[in-house]
Amino acid sequence: MLASAIPSRRGVASFKGWFYANSVLSHKINPMPDSNKCPSCQSIYGYPTGTSMMCPECGHEWNPKEQADPIVAEENEPVVKDANGNVLTDGDTVVLIKDLPVKGYTKAIKAGTKVKNIKLTSGDHNIDCKVEGFGAMALKSIFVKKG
Repeated sequence: MLASAIPSRRGVASFKGWFYANSVLSHKINPMPDSNKCPSCQSIYGYPTGTSMMCPECGHEWNPKEQADPIVAEENEPVVKDANGNVLTDGDTVVLIKDLPVKGYTKAIKAGTKVKNIKLTSGDHNIDCKVEGFGAMALKSIFVKKG
């Protein structure tokens, strides 16, 4: 029976080719719904676990009936805040609140120094910038305030 249902090697395709062609064709006709897509890592392998969905790649669990926050779902970057709690963004101007010693230099960067056009990064020193008179360096956000 199996031989009659699947074309032979002399026919159109072998069993492996027939299976692949049919699976690709059915995948194009019935694409997976977006509710199966993980909002954390965008994996398409989400599966139902009763009342919620689970991602096998990152372990994230979500409820498909609740609408996810679009800002959190698209950006996985942490929020960087200055010493006063203000949120910093790329391109901001900040002011140092403390004298910072610099390795390799005899003098420190003085408090009140303005730093323009910062770039936020991940890690312990989460601000990349150019300080006038010192060059490119990384700063911690706890030593700056929004200027």
